[in-house]
This record gives sequence, structure tokens and C-alpha cells, in this order.
Amino acid sequence: MAILQSQKQEIIKHFQKKELDTGSSEVQIALLTYRIKDLTEHFKKHKKDKHGQRGLVTLVSKRRKLLDYLKRKDLNGYTKLIGDLGLRK
Repeated sequence: MAILQSQKQEIIKHFQKKELDTGSSEVQIALLTYRIKDLTEHFKKHKKDKHGQRGLVTLVSKRRKLLDYLKRKDLNGYTKLIGDLGLRK
């Protein structure tokens, strides 16, 4: 099940830096995190969906790259985002 448009808008509002911010690293990481959580629930039921698992690995690696970038550029923002999303580290 994909993220609904209303849920997506709520996520963007919560993590945006300024009013029209939809593409900052924080927003992208938050959206990817919610998609990853959604797909993880999908794979608990559908263990043999190998094509979908490949997409999940792609999303996780994209999020990892964005997190590394954010850590280099804004360490305080990185630690706050990790805490808000409930990710490790």
C-alpha cells in the first residue's frame, strides 16, 4: 500500500525547513523512511516478492546516501532527524 497524498503532505509539513520546501534532504529522507516501513510490512506477508525486495534495497541505499550527505553538511540536523524518525545511531 503506497503512502496517501494526505500522509505525504503531513510528512512534508513536519520535516520541511521553510514553507515551500519539498526537496530538502530531511524531507526526502523522511519520505523514503515511510516508504521503507510500508514495504517492510508488505514483505512480512509476501516473502517471495523478490522484485519488490530489490526495490526496497534501492530505497534503503538511497536513504543511506542522503543520511551520509546530511551528516557531512549538518550534524545537528542529522541527529535531530535520526531521533524524529526513530532510526539507529
